[in-house]
Amino acid sequence: MTATATKPTTTPVRSKASAGPDRSAGLRRSSTIIVTALLVVVALYFLIPVYWVFVASTKSTEDLFSTNGFWFAPTFSLWENIGRVVSYDDGIFGRWFLNSAIYAGVGALLATYFAAAGGYALAKYEFKGRNLVFGTILGGVLVPGTATALPLFLLFSQMGLANTYWSVLLPSLVSPFGLFLCRIYAQATVETSLIEAARIDGAGELRIFHTIGLKVLTPALVTVFLFQLVGIWNNYFLPLVMLSDSELYPITLGLNNWLSQVDRLPEFYELTTGGVLLSIIPLSIAMVVLQRFWRGGLTEGAVK
Repeated sequence: MTATATKPTTTPVRSKASAGPDRSAGLRRSSTIIVTALLVVVALYFLIPVYWVFVASTKSTEDLFSTNGFWFAPTFSLWENIGRVVSYDDGIFGRWFLNSAIYAGVGALLATYFAAAGGYALAKYEFKGRNLVFGTILGGVLVPGTATALPLFLLFSQMGLANTYWSVLLPSLVSPFGLFLCRIYAQATVETSLIEAARIDGAGELRIFHTIGLKVLTPALVTVFLFQLVGIWNNYFLPLVMLSDSELYPITLGLNNWLSQVDRLPEFYELTTGGVLLSIIPLSIAMVVLQRFWRGGLTEGAVK
């Protein structure tokens, strides 16, 4: 009998390349370190002023100038300063806070809706002069707000709207950047076939826009809303031109009014720093709450 030699069986070893896509392509350790360092620098650039405001709001006027600006004083006066802010001049800060909430909240909400409607119409409807309309509106992005403040004041004065809520609210309803973003996003995400299917089912144009268009445009709408909210909340020049009644002031104008009195009354330093700390809280909350919808909308198409 002849013995037949059997070859030893070997288990095939999967190569690293066949285990899956190499997600580290183009990323070297040095590149990762550089990118991380740049992100840290950018984060510090934005966070250090917020940290300074918090530290300054915990100090009295004497400690504000006699201690390190980036560290706390022996006496923690945060709650006393906040109490003075909300109670000074019969609670005028609360009125300024409410005014800013009206200007920014209502203005950002309506501006976002109008931008979505205009961008959706320019993206999905064919009509004569569509590109001309879009180009004209887009040109508004190039015009700074300071250039239009004085003409708006003269116009509202003739209409009897100067020194009213409308003089600040109405200009906030227009967002050329928001319309531009919504048009681009609608062109890329809102399927024409989906609109036609809804029309076949008997849905009207307004119903299609509210049930399909707004839902698909959610990430763009959150972006526009945040931009408008921050822009209106921090707006200073337009209220300065339009308003003369302190009861109508937003927070920015009211805090600047307090700051202008520090030479005469140094305790206004405490009021100003405490007011600045309170003024950034709503924007921080809005960013934390809305970024969930932002991320969810941006990744929605990845699972389809």
